[in-house]
Amino acid sequence: MTPLFLKILGMNWLLILVTSVLLVMGVYSIHEATSYFENSVLNSKWYDQIKWICIGIVFFIGATLIDYNWIKWGALPAYLVSIILLLSTNTELSGAESWITIGGLTFQPSQLAIISGILFLAVLFGELPKKFPIFHNSFIKIIIAAPITAIPCLIILLEPDFGSSMGWIVIFMTSLLIGKVLFRYIIVIVQLGLIVLPMLYFFGLKDYQKERIETWLNMLNDRPVDEQGAAWVPKHNMIAIGSAGYLGKAHDKESAGNIKITDNSIQSKSTLVTEMGFVPPNVAINDFIFVTIAERHGFRGSFLLLLLFTVLLLILTYICYSAKDMTGRMIVSGFIGLLFFHVFMNIGMCVLLVPITGLPLPFISYGGTFILMMLFMLGLCQSVWVHRNSSA
Repeated sequence: MTPLFLKILGMNWLLILVTSVLLVMGVYSIHEATSYFENSVLNSKWYDQIKWICIGIVFFIGATLIDYNWIKWGALPAYLVSIILLLSTNTELSGAESWITIGGLTFQPSQLAIISGILFLAVLFGELPKKFPIFHNSFIKIIIAAPITAIPCLIILLEPDFGSSMGWIVIFMTSLLIGKVLFRYIIVIVQLGLIVLPMLYFFGLKDYQKERIETWLNMLNDRPVDEQGAAWVPKHNMIAIGSAGYLGKAHDKESAGNIKITDNSIQSKSTLVTEMGFVPPNVAINDFIFVTIAERHGFRGSFLLLLLFTVLLLILTYICYSAKDMTGRMIVSGFIGLLFFHVFMNIGMCVLLVPITGLPLPFISYGGTFILMMLFMLGLCQSVWVHRNSSA
């Protein structure tokens, strides 16, 4: 058999199965969230998502079959290009100038930046210690990783895109944990972060970002909130999820659409809150796609989604453990950190575990750039698995 065929046979097929189910669930959920619109551009979003997935599959296969060690030469140029793109944003969406529009194509460079950052850190932590023993020192590793993550983090924070900037903190801490930095250094960094956090809140956040956090805290403590303003979306998110029950509302199509509003509250449990527009349709397919799934399919649908993500993270953890070198381990662990962060923050903001941050749900939310980057990184993780027994 040819080496290419052996690589295909050696792929982690359970990883492919779980990812495929997530992608199908995402397309189906986007279709459900937009099917009740008539003559709207939103009706075709599920079809657009399929096109992006097809392109992403090409990225996935290419990254899987090519040895991941190619990033030794591509990581630094990709990182530098991503920094240039972050400084070149020209389109404002949802209050943040974090997008670039070229011709008719609009994409978010922060997604490319965080992927290139993971790869760059993987090369530095995996390859430099082999050639220069000084890079085994924990303090040197921190000095290297800090500016690599801090520069794009600050650029994104100034856009302002607080949610995406927090992802860099996760990548930084993950690189230190997996990169064999002494634990006492990590504890000191966490303590310094807790000291800086209040200053970041008072001097680094915009007024609307502070309002989101204050609204979240007030709702958690059952204090009065502006239900016609900042609390409108989180309130109806909770109504949609909380009224879905075990089976969800999708099975009761006959009663869908019957609504009774008294004192700004929804009284009919059979009403689909998302269909009535209480959750804005433009975010019901990306940031709040979990609300659509939970409302229509209830606890069982939400549990299945969480179970799939749990299995995916466990598979990736096993791949990380099986990696032949530190470079491969850093690639997979960085993706694990990014994936867990997005899942936790997206679902958490829908159920009031965390404030609203505007982060998409991996493989589920609508978004071309995000799907491409996720599938590309998943392909690199497959490459780490496929080449785990090859010579270094």
